[in-house]
Amino acid sequence: MNKKTKWLLAIAALILFALLAFVAAGPWLAINGIRNVVASGNYGELWRFVDFDRLRESVRPQIQARIARGIIERAGAGSTTDAIAGVTDLISKPAIDAMVSPVGVATLLRGSALARQITGDKDADGKPRAVDPLKGAKTGYVSPSLFTATVQNAEGQPVVFEFSRTGLTWKLTGIDLPED
Repeated sequence: MNKKTKWLLAIAALILFALLAFVAAGPWLAINGIRNVVASGNYGELWRFVDFDRLRESVRPQIQARIARGIIERAGAGSTTDAIAGVTDLISKPAIDAMVSPVGVATLLRGSALARQITGDKDADGKPRAVDPLKGAKTGYVSPSLFTATVQNAEGQPVVFEFSRTGLTWKLTGIDLPED
């Protein structure tokens, strides 16, 4: 092998290594991007880090199941399944659409500003302290294209944020909510 071929192979290997490192770091880049967008209040930019359609499809059955359980508890187990499914869909659709929007996701991720104002948690500049829900998350790869970040909610139950890879980019595509 001549010197020119060796240099070309070394450059190709370096480019491949850099590309693999970028893909491997992708979930953390997405988490950091979400943090920065939420902290800046520029929620319109969340689309860069959140796949809202896939997130909505992830959250919809969980919310619908909770609503259905609530209806069954109040109406009794003898109610017709079709009626409950219809009411559940009618009630859940607007709630899910509001939750899985740039403002809804930002609200979920930054926590309750009102609660921080009441408790007096403030930064050095006097503004309410931003909450970082993914701080201290247990993170890991489930597969080469699925990464999870698990945090505990206020009741100590796990909430799993799922990040999926499409091509070279990673986006938030699912949230596994804890059981009631």
